[in-house]
Amino acid sequence: MKSRFLDKLIDRLDRMDSDAVQTQFLHLAREKGLLETIFQAIQEGIVVVGSGASIRYANRMAESLFGFKLDDAEGQPIARYIRDIDWEKVLSLDGDEWEKLVRREIEVTYPDHCFVEFYVVPLSTVEEGKQGAVVIFRDVTRDRASAEESLESERMKALTLLAAGVAHEIGNPLNAVTIHLQLMERELEEVADPALRESLAELVDVSKREVHRLDRIITQFLRAIRPSLPDRKPVKMERILDETLELMKHEISNRRILVERKSVKNVPTVPADETQVKQAFFNIIKNALQAMESEGILKISIEVSSRFVSVCFEDNGPGISSEDLGSIYEPYRTTKEEGSGLGLMIVQRILRDHGGEIEISSTPEHGTTFTLHFPRDDVRMALLEAPNTKGEL
Repeated sequence: MKSRFLDKLIDRLDRMDSDAVQTQFLHLAREKGLLETIFQAIQEGIVVVGSGASIRYANRMAESLFGFKLDDAEGQPIARYIRDIDWEKVLSLDGDEWEKLVRREIEVTYPDHCFVEFYVVPLSTVEEGKQGAVVIFRDVTRDRASAEESLESERMKALTLLAAGVAHEIGNPLNAVTIHLQLMERELEEVADPALRESLAELVDVSKREVHRLDRIITQFLRAIRPSLPDRKPVKMERILDETLELMKHEISNRRILVERKSVKNVPTVPADETQVKQAFFNIIKNALQAMESEGILKISIEVSSRFVSVCFEDNGPGISSEDLGSIYEPYRTTKEEGSGLGLMIVQRILRDHGGEIEISSTPEHGTTFTLHFPRDDVRMALLEAPNTKGEL
């Protein structure tokens, strides 16, 4: 049984002459072309599915999101290209159930990794009893990133408010403890019993070390959350790396770590705050030393791309699990007994303030690689000196 629409269309065509029929079809062709242009221009992906959940139409955005061409996908099951959804069940819903269907979000790994939100609109086809649907997809990857940045910003605000209280409530008492421990050291000279004097001196020394450790944690905490704009000047990454390694040479030697270095020639300068960059290098190297056993190998290389000067630190430590990678920049999250959980958070902030990027890759039992990408000074100057293409008045 044909639909009412087809009945009316055929009845109307039967009463029209050939010229009118031609005019009507030209009008329909123009309307189809207009609709096609609109569908191809919009930023949402649109897929029309018919019976058997087979693809009948898809616009360019849908092709781009899911990596197929309509010429190849037409007539194929939508599940072949968009998995993890029971499309047969979705398309079999009745009218009331359609209204209850809410938006869902899926993770897409091919052709590019992204997050896509979709919702389904029922579509009655011209075939009696057949039910189709229009599936509308929207790439929400940037929205998710913005939401995560917003959450990070709120977390940083909360930490900043906490900093003043931490500095006052913990820092000041620690100073008092340090002073009294120094006084106790002087009093120990008056203890006549050598064994007792040595025992008490050891206890005082342990207390001083613990106070120093707490003071260091507080200092790192305050550095991590206090906003500090970098004082940018053209600097050489090799020189800062040399100075950082010189500063840490005794710890590297004591741990019997072998440092292997490699660099390309003619590395351009980077507009950076030398002190902050040195702090970032120190934290990354310290992190690697703590992760490796004795006689480990730390490979440090400098590479240059069209946009960045990149410094890569590769260790052969135990690596980091995928679960821990997701929270590696969160404060106080550490898997090392010696770590405070603030070093990488500081590095991330320094790179972000410099307009750079930090990249991490890790394989359990094989090691971890941190790559710090700093924007090149010559690229920045080229952008600043670029001519006005619109012309000057």
